[in-house]
Amino acid sequence: MAGIRFLKKIVKNEAMKNDPKEIYGWRVFLLACSACFGAASFGWDSGVIGGVIKLQPFIDDYGLGDTTTVTSANLQANIVSVLQAGCFVGALAAFPLADLWGRKWCLVYASIFTLVGVVMQAAASGHLEPLYIGRFVAGLGVGASSVVNPIYVAENAPRAIRGLLTGMYQLFIVTGSLIAFWTNFGVSLHMKGAPQYIVPLAVQGLPALFLFGLMLACNESPRYLARKDKWEEAKRVLKRLRQLPDEHPYLQEEFQEIADQLEQERRLMGDATFWTLQKEMWLVKSNRHRAILSILLMVFQQLTGTNAINVYAPTIFEGLGIQGTSNTLLGTGVYGIVKVVACSIFLIFMADSLGRRRSLIASGIGQAFCMYYIAIYVRVAPPKEGDPVPVAGYFALAFIFVFAAFFQFGWGPACWILVSEIPSARLRPLNVALAAATQWLFNFIVARSLPVQLATLGEGGYGTYFLYGSFGIIMIAFVWFFIPETKGVSLEHMGELFGGEPVESKTAGEYDKAPPAVTISEDSASKRV
Repeated sequence: MAGIRFLKKIVKNEAMKNDPKEIYGWRVFLLACSACFGAASFGWDSGVIGGVIKLQPFIDDYGLGDTTTVTSANLQANIVSVLQAGCFVGALAAFPLADLWGRKWCLVYASIFTLVGVVMQAAASGHLEPLYIGRFVAGLGVGASSVVNPIYVAENAPRAIRGLLTGMYQLFIVTGSLIAFWTNFGVSLHMKGAPQYIVPLAVQGLPALFLFGLMLACNESPRYLARKDKWEEAKRVLKRLRQLPDEHPYLQEEFQEIADQLEQERRLMGDATFWTLQKEMWLVKSNRHRAILSILLMVFQQLTGTNAINVYAPTIFEGLGIQGTSNTLLGTGVYGIVKVVACSIFLIFMADSLGRRRSLIASGIGQAFCMYYIAIYVRVAPPKEGDPVPVAGYFALAFIFVFAAFFQFGWGPACWILVSEIPSARLRPLNVALAAATQWLFNFIVARSLPVQLATLGEGGYGTYFLYGSFGIIMIAFVWFFIPETKGVSLEHMGELFGGEPVESKTAGEYDKAPPAVTISEDSASKRV
């Protein structure tokens, strides 16, 4: 009861006021946390690899040489970005697999790929080839998880707290990177030789291990089951998730809305073959609008430069005047703490209250200001090795942390929330796959280019910060003109925000493939979480 009262205080939307309190039980939170360990795998890797490539044993064993040269920068970029290449392929593959295997089992298999890739990285022993292959294989699992995770959570979550639960994807990313940052810092102080980088590379498999174990205990998405015409199981799972009796109006209404939307889509476009879905996405105006917005949201998310900073944080801190491997890793650890705290604040107080749209605008303004300040500082008074950091330099360092906070207030979690909730039911896997693949493609481009940008775009790489600050201004205009507010809107009514046909409440008998009446006893209810 205390948890329900807390939710009602922090979530300010009509759905929270009107929907029954029983639906906010522990099961939906456990499901969200279980699935989000897939996100932690990416956060952990991006946090680990940025510190590992700065450790002297790794530099020696993998032949990075002088890390200040363009040649070394290219080699570092290759090591880092091959994971994003795997993620891109994994995200595209997840679209058919999420429908073929289901959301639950797709996440289970993705965790296995991630674990295999982690083992290969840890066992590479100074050889670049197995390191590259291991990072690519791990990327396949992480990329697939990035598509299925937000879909699975959004399809299980009550509408009032869908932003909170889906946004936990971003919280787990930053939590994974936080643990990785401090792992790097710890091994730099207490380990010597090859174990200094083998241990961080090996322990990044823990989130994938948790994902594998916990997802085995979770139920399948009720909306996926309904799409496969498994109506009895769908209602049984939905009843268990919502903790409501069969005859409760809320349960009946939600189940009927699921059925109405699926039947409406089938009447309009027929069966869900690959080409039918392509036509439905690109020839129907409201669907095309949502697909393009999802892709552009992920493009702009990466053009903030945030993941480049996540991966190369030690390099950036060094460029702003922090000297010594341990000091740069310490700064990176504090950076991770800021991200986790800021993301938590957003999810608790802003996602379902302030809303997605205003959060994105405020986030873009803050990020652009921070990038411009850092650019001006590096241009006017570039740090010199051995010189003390001036007051303006400490402000620049502080703005790296402020930038991280603003990103978590909007463009980090809000993009994943939007791309998973705005598509129609049967286009959701394809829509999220395209968005996630776009995210990984631009993540790859940014991660691959950042070391070269810092080495070539002006002294100290000041042009890099001007570039990302300018993207921030463009992002603000994009949200202002094109992104509607979605907080508190049910998934089945999301299309109406984009000019789609309203989902009307009709009796089951009006449709050829209407769901059968289902009566569920406690004895037949699913025993899974």
